[in-house]
Order: sequence, then C-alpha cells, then structure tokens
Amino acid sequence: MDFKPLVTLLAIVNPLAIVPFFIHYTVDFTPEQRRRTILIASFSTFVVIATCALMGLHILEFFGISLASFQVGGGMLLLTSALAMLNAQPAEAKSNAEEMHDAAARASIAVVPLTIPLLTGPATMSTVVIYADKAKTVLQLTTLVGYGVVVALATALCFSLAQPIAHSLGKTGINVMTRLMGLILAALAVEVMSDGLVKLFPILGN
Repeated sequence: MDFKPLVTLLAIVNPLAIVPFFIHYTVDFTPEQRRRTILIASFSTFVVIATCALMGLHILEFFGISLASFQVGGGMLLLTSALAMLNAQPAEAKSNAEEMHDAAARASIAVVPLTIPLLTGPATMSTVVIYADKAKTVLQLTTLVGYGVVVALATALCFSLAQPIAHSLGKTGINVMTRLMGLILAALAVEVMSDGLVKLFPILGN
C-alpha cells in the first residue's frame, strides 16, 4: 500500500483547519482540561479510522451495498468536502445547535463536535472503507490502520501547538492551507468516483 490513503486522510481530516475551532471550544479550559481534550480527540480519531478499516466492508456487506456504488457515493461526498475546503471551510460538516448544546451540557467537546463531525465525519469514514477494500493482505490492512495512528498524532500535534499555529499562520494562512488540501482532495475524489463508475459500467473502461 502506497502513501495515497495517508495523503487523502490528512487532506480530509486536516487538523490544521480545525485549530480555530479547538481554540474556540477550549478557551475557558484549564491546561489539564485542554491536554485531556487533545488526548481524547486524537485517540477517538484513531478509533474511528481503525473501526472503519476493520469493519467497514462487513457493514456494507450486511446492508447489501456494493463497493462500486459506495465508491461513487463516497467520491461525490469527497468532492463536496473538497469544494467546501476550496471555500476555506472544514471538510466535514459542522455540528448542529442541538449537538453543540448537548456537548456543552456534558462539558465534553473532545468527541462531539471535535472528533465527530469536524475531524472524522462521513467523508473520512467512506474514504477508509474504500481503501480497506484495496488492502489485499493483512500487512496492507495493518498499514491502513497505522495511517490512523499518524493522523491521530498529527491531530495531537496541531492541537497542542494551536496557539502558536494560529498566531504564526493567522486566518489567511490557515485558509490557504485548507484550499490547497481541498484541491488535492478534489483530484482524489474524481479518481475514486471513476473507479466506481468503471466497476458499475465496464463499458466506460474500454
């Protein structure tokens, strides 16, 4: 397995773009609470990726969904996320007001909304499932799960350095990085959709 899944995941998750949200949600936290939030959010990101890699295909099989159809649908979702990033918005959808209120009531924003849906939403999950199907050996599947560790570490690093990053890059710098990731993601989305369409309509591959 090459590094394409890792590049795709880093582009979708894009923890750098979530730094402003992290700062906003943890503005009144103590250093210990902030460290705990970083740990939980990073670990939860890994859990979501690992779960989709190991169980995603079985879930599709249970519901009778073909991978080709999932690739086309997932590719469209990735393209939608890429378009949002090209407008300097997070790839994954924001939480609604009810989710935000519930999270605030529990005083726990590490899982909702930071991990789900800001870091790992439907686009991330569908991407992992698509690449899990391409993993032909246990080693390749293990590598995909390992990429989840890399994404989690990148998330922890960005959140730990949130204040310096926000100060150095500023809003403009973060927006530029988000748009660049969006452009990469758009190209990858087209590739995923084309693979699915060729499987659904073999004549397209001739």
